[in-house]
Amino acid sequence: MGTNWTKTYFTHQDTMPVALSEPTFDPQMGFPNGRKERVMVATIQEMRANNVPSEFRDYCAHHYLKLEACRAREMPWIVKCTEVKDEYQQCLVDDWVLRMKEYERERRLLERKKRRATQEAIAA
Repeated sequence: MGTNWTKTYFTHQDTMPVALSEPTFDPQMGFPNGRKERVMVATIQEMRANNVPSEFRDYCAHHYLKLEACRAREMPWIVKCTEVKDEYQQCLVDDWVLRMKEYERERRLLERKKRRATQEAIAA
């Protein structure tokens, strides 16, 4: 964690993406057939109706809703909900991996942009 902080604020300020910001490059760049757009399965109305806390309103919210429904149905034997819980946790892991891939893609594209600008400055 300290390494990322050091790179972000001291050694590689111009090539480290800002976390939690929109991508600066075209998301379709490098994908000749386009990319599959991520879609929220659970709607805002469903999440509001089920009082889903804001920290759980992400791309895995539909799994969270299933898990909470299972817990309410199986209470006090919530051990019966392990399959649903595993699905929810796997969705969280997959979401995290995808976000890290996007962050790394952004970082590499910033490095590439800097490298090309340096090469053009040397050639000029």
